[in-house]
Amino acid sequence: MPMTEFKHNFSRGVLVRLVIVLVIAALVFALSADFIANVYLRNQLTYVGWIINGGILALFFLGLGRIVAALVRYGREERALAEFVDAWKEDSFRPAAHVDRRSIIARRFEAILGLSRVKAPINHSALAATLVARESTAISLPKFVNNILILTGVFGTIVSLSIALIGASNILGDAQQPGSMGMVIHGMSTALSTTITAIVCYLVYGYFYLKLTDAQTQVLSDVEQVTTLYLMPRYAHSPDNLMERVYGLVQGLTEVTEMMRTAQADYLEAGTQLQGLLSILNHRTKPMSEDIRSIKQILREGFRLPGPEEH
Repeated sequence: MPMTEFKHNFSRGVLVRLVIVLVIAALVFALSADFIANVYLRNQLTYVGWIINGGILALFFLGLGRIVAALVRYGREERALAEFVDAWKEDSFRPAAHVDRRSIIARRFEAILGLSRVKAPINHSALAATLVARESTAISLPKFVNNILILTGVFGTIVSLSIALIGASNILGDAQQPGSMGMVIHGMSTALSTTITAIVCYLVYGYFYLKLTDAQTQVLSDVEQVTTLYLMPRYAHSPDNLMERVYGLVQGLTEVTEMMRTAQADYLEAGTQLQGLLSILNHRTKPMSEDIRSIKQILREGFRLPGPEEH
């Protein structure tokens, strides 16, 4: 049976990197607390910056949470694949009994086994396409967040520039109106803060979303590899597989025939040896028969017993 290598800890490695990045971000935040407070919290004339930056962070952590959940799930799928292959090598008729029934490989095994029992053709391409479509919907929310996260920064910049333009128009309309210059500065500051927030979040989120797609691709490719190397050769009903099975049967019959010939030769040799032993035994027991006859004759004569012809 061909050997198959899997990356059992790919998803867990991505999770470890995510934890490291979050720890580094927390340290940077702690060291730059005053700067961040000045840019994001202090001297805010409106709540626009808080609302937009809060929305960006909420979207970021929502998508990141779904990425973490998906990576945990794909980590379980990687372990299930490894356990399935190990169980197949030990007990090839009940490999799915050793893994979680909700795993992808267990469902694939049950689907192929069900088609094989009813003698239906197994379309590997259709099974693979169905699996890809189902798994694509499983990460639809992280994909949506990845697509719009950078746009939230653009939206915040546009809104903030609108606030700055309102302040500038007030200055042009009435130079004596208080707070107009502060509104301009507030709008530019909010545009800067929302842009920074969106870019940083997009860089971090985009990297881990890319690693999530890598983990998904890794799991799906491993499932198809196991299907191709282990399941299809045994359960698929196709002319090629039938010819391979016939060839295997013929080869097995040839081996059995050779074993029967060897056994027949052994039996023939044993019969020859037994015949020789019988000849030796007859040769050695013939004088004993003559001696017994002589003894019987002597006893008859000594005790004057009647002979066999006198009875």
